Amino acid sequence: MDHDSLHSTLTELAARHRVPGAQLAVIHEGERFLVHTGVCDTGSGAPVERHTAFPVGSLTKPFTAALAMILVADGDVDLDEPLSGQLPEFGAGELVTLRQLLSHTSGLPSDVPEGSGEAGGGDRARWVARHCRTADLTHPPGTVFSYSNIGYVVVGRLIEAVTGMSWQEAISAILLEPLGTRPAFVVGARASRPVATGHAVQAVRDRVVPIPDQDLPEVEMPNGALALSAEDLVGFARLYFAGCPDPQPLDRATADDMCFDQLSSIAIGPYGMADGWGLGWARFDDGAADVYGHNGTGDGTSCHLRFDPANGSAVALTANANTGAQLWDALVPRLRAMGLPVGDRPAPEPPATPPPVPDDCPGRYTNGDTEFVVQPGADGGLLLSFGGAPHSELLCSPDLRFTMRELGSGARSPGRFVTDPATGRIGYLQITGRLAPRR
Repeated sequence: MDHDSLHSTLTELAARHRVPGAQLAVIHEGERFLVHTGVCDTGSGAPVERHTAFPVGSLTKPFTAALAMILVADGDVDLDEPLSGQLPEFGAGELVTLRQLLSHTSGLPSDVPEGSGEAGGGDRARWVARHCRTADLTHPPGTVFSYSNIGYVVVGRLIEAVTGMSWQEAISAILLEPLGTRPAFVVGARASRPVATGHAVQAVRDRVVPIPDQDLPEVEMPNGALALSAEDLVGFARLYFAGCPDPQPLDRATADDMCFDQLSSIAIGPYGMADGWGLGWARFDDGAADVYGHNGTGDGTSCHLRFDPANGSAVALTANANTGAQLWDALVPRLRAMGLPVGDRPAPEPPATPPPVPDDCPGRYTNGDTEFVVQPGADGGLLLSFGGAPHSELLCSPDLRFTMRELGSGARSPGRFVTDPATGRIGYLQITGRLAPRR
């Protein structure tokens, strides 16, 4: 592994997937490599530089989790006490703990209802009071994994209640600035550093279109408001290396706790996203090692971070196009061939001849305000609709797993149906980590 080969690989794959600009940062066998290619914005042509920040989307969540864990280490919050005492506006807080919020086992719905994030601006206390009642829970807390953006809205509100600062102020003062990271956000005040623009690759029309603004309601800032460079991401990952004796502003025990899988007693895990989940970090089984990390998608951006705490390796990719995930998928085997564990494995291919679809797969499944409708397709397979419109074909395997193939784009992602042990019938649909019970 060397600088030139990494730069050549990144440039080649960015061109293949029509990504205007990207950064790649690697820590491997004690060496650090930083490479970048392309432009921040196809309109201006400004080049991507080492310190250019990219909207990292859900990769904001591990930073929010780390900030919450600093408060735990300081004795300000208990991981396992119901949160109603510190957040009286959190109705479900009589049942839900911080550990459950950070590991996506709180039972809260997955996504903020459309339009609700704008009401009241960034007033998270008011939003949590309206949308996070016990009656809003999709699952009993502590029983299943279901990825939840709403859970991290609550974590952001908890940080505000404990620190007396806004989430943005707290993440800057308590975490980012002590790390030497210059904060940049996609919502609110103008960024203090260059931020790459997202782009939509429209293959059918053969064009790449800039997306000038990130469409993120202020209430969701703890979920996805950070803009960071690949160098910033691997710098953060170094705190979790076993060989880092003083991972300030964390402490060693806190950093280790965040990389401990929380799902050993959970009935339904994060199929399709990861192999386990810690306190903010996803766990990926790379065979000989456990690799931790997270992905993040913004409007026209795709960012990825993986690190192995045991051997002190890390890799981060930032890309400013909606095809960045395809770039990452193509990059993973190249990195593995260089000896870098990255955890990601190709999704299983559906059988050439799809098996008969079980009779009880079709139906309606809901998670919060999102309804998924599974119905028989014209060819005897299954068709998934949500938001009232057909979205994907489900290419099924005999074990109830499927490949979700989006109509039009052909993009693929794994999912599955899950049997309800109480009835012996299919009771859940799981896609992109979100678990939707049958209704």
